[in-house]
Amino acid sequence: MEATTTILAELEEYLRQKALTITQFARHSQLHSGTLSNIVHGHRPIAMQQLDRITRAMGREEGFFYDLYIDNYIIDGSSDWRRIGPLLLRCADLNKLDSIQRLARHIMDNLMYAPLLFDTAEELFTAGKMEAAAAIYEIVAEAERFQHSERLALCQYRLFTISLSDDQDRNLWIANRFEPFVERLDEVDQLDALKELANTYRSLQRWDKVDEFAAKMGHKARIQYDMKYRSDRKSAEPGKLPGRPLFFYIAYSDLLRGNVCDELEDYEGALTYKYAYADLSWVKEQGETVEHWKNLFHEWSIANIYITKLLSGDTTVIEAYVSYIDKHRDELVIGLLYILRAANKNQLNIDRTLDFYKQEIEEILVELVKSRYSRNLTMDRQANLTYELAYYYLFKDNYLKGFDLLLKTIKNFQCINNEKYILESVTLFERFRIVANQEVQDQYQILLLGGVYHEEEGSSTSNCS
Repeated sequence: MEATTTILAELEEYLRQKALTITQFARHSQLHSGTLSNIVHGHRPIAMQQLDRITRAMGREEGFFYDLYIDNYIIDGSSDWRRIGPLLLRCADLNKLDSIQRLARHIMDNLMYAPLLFDTAEELFTAGKMEAAAAIYEIVAEAERFQHSERLALCQYRLFTISLSDDQDRNLWIANRFEPFVERLDEVDQLDALKELANTYRSLQRWDKVDEFAAKMGHKARIQYDMKYRSDRKSAEPGKLPGRPLFFYIAYSDLLRGNVCDELEDYEGALTYKYAYADLSWVKEQGETVEHWKNLFHEWSIANIYITKLLSGDTTVIEAYVSYIDKHRDELVIGLLYILRAANKNQLNIDRTLDFYKQEIEEILVELVKSRYSRNLTMDRQANLTYELAYYYLFKDNYLKGFDLLLKTIKNFQCINNEKYILESVTLFERFRIVANQEVQDQYQILLLGGVYHEEEGSSTSNCS
């Protein structure tokens, strides 16, 4: 084969230039001289381990010959999985995504390779090599798009979780793409998939979607719970388990739906859901993990009941809620957010509370706080907290602080590409433009034109880090 000589020609030229014999190079590359001789003379193909040793001995960087190897031994040779599998893993180690895509697309002309490719993607996913895994999942999903298989649904599920980012518009597109595949997943995987979809729409503040998927998750979890624990059910071999205890998905459904009711100002409905997950005496599971989640739901119910009462205008719970978040600092961002929302909605004076948390608020505005929530949800809450602070101070006639926070708010929402709340921030600015000085108006205009501005003593570029 003409193409097969390409790597061999490089090797032969190297031996000629360095005046090395096959035996000398074999010793240098830690290969058996007979094996190397057969490779040089084209009597046997190069194995991956041998190629890596030859590459190192020639002083080339790792993976230098991988694209040629794909041409020589895969495309112009045979699609032997004993070579393809190790090559995919090595390409993943070196983040050679283009090589992975070339190789995977070539062999997916034959659908018999789909299970092997999928298993490789799963191995990479488990190892945390997300970009390499995603490259393979995309190709398997594309090849199987008309198969309606569970493997196709799993590919789409993995791509959904891998692709989530700080870009909220892109997250919306990713969630919409994944939605049709949820029902094709295994019953157990559906619970975690629905949870992730609901959380994603929660960060996007698409409350209709949050309620839809939270309701589905709760319904499916209750069916599985009843089947698992009904008294007349015969014992069976343990099957596949979801990521969390089964009761979690029932309680979390109630938590999310209570959150939706808050946003829709249905406070009676919100309290119904919140009292539901406050009482988990029906839970039959046991163990440390179960107790961990039961305790968390109990804590969340206390905090969220305070939130609902606050939003409904019950100002008598502010002091108790402040005391609660003071003892649970990981809830500080969301706690301050809802206190501010309640204050802005009901024209409350919360200066004392804001003064009490002055240092913590400054830290939150500078950097992301550590939290148990996903990064995109945390960034969304940070941006919303900044907006509510700006709103509060502007309506308190503290224009200096209000405009400073509002400009930060616009930048934050630009960073997560949340167009809806960029528009809300712009609307708030225009409402108070008449009292904004020229410097503030200039900074505002620069932000809307792209976020880059130049100062007399240098330049400054906005960033989202």
